[in-house]
Amino acid sequence: MAFWFSRSRLANHLIRKMCSSQNLIRSSGISSSSLLNLWNPSLIHGIGRNPRAVLENLKTHSADCRFASTKAREERDTRFDNDENQVLDFPGGRVMFTYQLKFISESPEKRADCFRVLDDNGQPIAGDYIELVNKEVAVKMYSNMVTLQIMDTIFYEAQRQGRISFYLTSIGEEAINIASAAALTIDDLIFPQYREPGVLLWRGFSLQEFANQCFSNKADYGKGRQMPIHYGSNKLNYFTISSPIATQIPQAVGAAYSLKMDQKNACAVTYFGDGGTSEGDFHAALNFAAVMEAPVIFFCRNNGWAISTPTSEQFRSDGLVVRGPAYGIRSIRVDGNDALAVYCAVRAAREMAINEQRPILVEALTYRAGHHSTSDDSTKYRPVDEIEHWKTMRDPVSRFRKWVEGNGWWSEVDESELRSDVRKKILDAIQAAEKADKPPLADLFTDVYSDIPSNLREQERSVRETVQKHPQDYPPDVPV
Repeated sequence: MAFWFSRSRLANHLIRKMCSSQNLIRSSGISSSSLLNLWNPSLIHGIGRNPRAVLENLKTHSADCRFASTKAREERDTRFDNDENQVLDFPGGRVMFTYQLKFISESPEKRADCFRVLDDNGQPIAGDYIELVNKEVAVKMYSNMVTLQIMDTIFYEAQRQGRISFYLTSIGEEAINIASAAALTIDDLIFPQYREPGVLLWRGFSLQEFANQCFSNKADYGKGRQMPIHYGSNKLNYFTISSPIATQIPQAVGAAYSLKMDQKNACAVTYFGDGGTSEGDFHAALNFAAVMEAPVIFFCRNNGWAISTPTSEQFRSDGLVVRGPAYGIRSIRVDGNDALAVYCAVRAAREMAINEQRPILVEALTYRAGHHSTSDDSTKYRPVDEIEHWKTMRDPVSRFRKWVEGNGWWSEVDESELRSDVRKKILDAIQAAEKADKPPLADLFTDVYSDIPSNLREQERSVRETVQKHPQDYPPDVPV
C-alpha cells in the first residue's frame, strides 16, 4: 500500500502542476480520480509539458481503466525499480513494496510433486538413482521388510490370544521403516513415534529383544514399566518411545543442536505421523530447528489417518511438505511405498543436514493398511475396499521384491526359506519371552533418584501390603 500511495502522490503532483487550470480538467471530461487511475509515466513521455496534450493522451487510453498495456505496466515497474524508497530493509532481508493489493493464496495452483524411483509394478522410472543401492543393501532391505511384516502379524495374533496387552503394526509402511534406516548411520540419533520398529530391526535389535519388551519380562530394558511396542535402545541410539503424540519432535531438535555444538558427523531424525503435525510441539520444533540451524531430519509418515481422523479434517494445506518453507526449512515429498525413493531422499537429506548444518523436512505419502492398533477397528471409518486396494495394489513389500527379483538378486526359493526361518525365530522368541521371569515389584521405584525419597518408600511399603492382603487381584508371577 505504501508503494501505491507514493505513486499516487507523485502522479497527483505532476498532473496538478501541468493542468493548473481546473477548467481544463473539467473540459476534458476526465475526473481527478480517473486521472490517477489512468496515470502512467509512459503516457507523457515525448509530449513535453503541454497540459492539453497530456489530457488528450490520457483520454486516448481511457478504455483500459488500469493499465494501457502489459508493456506499459512493465515500463511503470521499471520506472520505480531503482527507487530506494520502494524497498524496506527489515530483519531477515530486504522487502519490496508493491502497488497491488494482493493476498497470498491459501493454496498453490499445483500440488507439490512426489518423488519416486519405482512405479507400482517395481519397474525403475529414474535410472540415475538405482545405482545407489547395491545387491547387498537391497537384499538386506527386502529381508528386513519381510521380517517386519511377519513379526507384526504374529505379535498382533498374540495380542488377540491374550498373551500380550497391546500391539501396533507397521503394515503398509515397511518401506518407510527399513529404507529410511538403511540411509542413516548408527551414529544418527533416532526419536521415533511408535510405528518405526523397523528402524530398530535394521540397526540390529533382535527378535528376542522385541519379544522381551512386548511381554514385559525381566530382560526388557524398560523393566516392564512401559506398554508393549514402546521400544528403546541406548546402544543403538534409539530413544525410548513415548505415548504422548509429538513430544519427541522438539527433543530431536535439542539433540541435533548438541550434535552441532560437539561437531559430530551425525544428525538427529524424528518420525511422526500426520496427526502429530496438529500438535503445537511440531510447529515449535520446526521453528526452533530453522532458527538454530540444527542438523535434524523431520520425517512425516503421512498415511492419511490420525486414528479415525482423516487428513481432510486435520488441515487444509497441501499435505505437510508445504509447511517446511513457511518455517524456512528445505523440504521434499516422497512416495512412502517406494523403498528406493525413500532411501534416496533420506540419504540426500542426511548429507544436507550434516554438511550444511540445516534441518530438512521429508513427507512420505503412504497408507496405514492395518488398524491403528489392537484397540481399533478401522473398518468402522474406512471403506474395506480402500484398505484392500492399498494392501494388494500398492503394497511396498511386493513392489520392492519385483525390483530385487528383476535384478536376479532374489528367487522363490529364497522367499520361502526366509519366511519359514523368520516365522520360526519369532515363535521361539515369544515362547522364551513368556517363560522369562517378570521384573520385581521394587523396580517400580528405582532408576529415578539415586537415593529413594521417603514418600516413594512409603508408597512401596503400601503397595506391598496391598498385594499381600489381596493377592488374587495381582499377577502371581511378579516377585514381591
